[in-house]
Amino acid sequence: MNVPGVLTHEQVVRTARSIAAAQDDDGGVPWPDGHVDAWNHVECLMAMTSAGLLAQARAGYDWLIRHQRADGSWPMKVCGGVAVEHGGESNHAAYIAVGVWHDLLVTGDEAYAKELWPVVRRALDFTLDLQTARGEIVWERAADGTPGSHALLTGCSSIHQSLRCAGRLAERLGDPQPEWELAADRLAHVIAAHPEAFADKSRFSMDWYYPVLGGALRGPAATERLAAGWDTFVVPGLGVRCVSDQPWVTGAESCELVLSLDATGDRDRALAVFADMQRLRHDDGSYWTGWQYANEAWFPHERSSYTAAAVVLAAEALAADSPAGAIFREAAAPGPIPAAPCATPACHRFGDVSLP
Repeated sequence: MNVPGVLTHEQVVRTARSIAAAQDDDGGVPWPDGHVDAWNHVECLMAMTSAGLLAQARAGYDWLIRHQRADGSWPMKVCGGVAVEHGGESNHAAYIAVGVWHDLLVTGDEAYAKELWPVVRRALDFTLDLQTARGEIVWERAADGTPGSHALLTGCSSIHQSLRCAGRLAERLGDPQPEWELAADRLAHVIAAHPEAFADKSRFSMDWYYPVLGGALRGPAATERLAAGWDTFVVPGLGVRCVSDQPWVTGAESCELVLSLDATGDRDRALAVFADMQRLRHDDGSYWTGWQYANEAWFPHERSSYTAAAVVLAAEALAADSPAGAIFREAAAPGPIPAAPCATPACHRFGDVSLP
């Protein structure tokens, strides 16, 4: 995973080792505040797998097996092995499909994928039970079983990729699930053509690029969308703003834009943004979450495993020497999809949250 002029293979592996250093004894990979959520946890497992840290990644998949609930979901937040927020998010559940497909691409271990297959199927059942007649997928099911009142564009875009990966995994394991492909087609259409289907959180950059990252938009539609938000969210020489109205660039969002650009074939700008965000790198290979450039201060004052994971996955894509390096490029929906307006909803690290 050498990215010439930006990161060496050894530096990328050191970043993956910083994730392993943050991993709890029970296999969970927490946020800096100590909680684990399934989506960011899976992203960290993918990064460790890419770097060859298979024992640590497998310990993380064991964590997912132990904590999956009967309905196929995971608690929104787990601290010290105990659920502290009991609802289940649809995109959190679905992302294990991306993780297991990624593991199979990297390792070729079909027996392990078969072991995790029932976990993936239960998770997708939970997610698709929240799909509306129009095609969007509601963002959560509360602890009492009540579905959420709205869908989130970022979360649905991630679910689109999850469904595409799940379909490929199903075919590879000899258990095809054509209904998943149909659900992905419906979801891609609503992402591209029905911005009114999603709650408005348009301050956040994730809703700008995630329809491209998750594969619902490709071709001219993807190019137009990225162009429409570029000046709002990209700070030359620094990276990508988390929110449009604050002088704050974040590493995870910057690397996800790198992956989005790479997915559209825009390698030069992908490399440029990846190089710009390296100012967040710490000597031990970990990454600061963000930089508040008006105050010239790390914000928040933390180094996050999910940021490190995004760096490793961006490096994997740019290096183009891994069997899983195209996992985001290959999330694309089949056939052309019309462009959607850029002023659509957003969320921070996918949850339904607001920043001041």
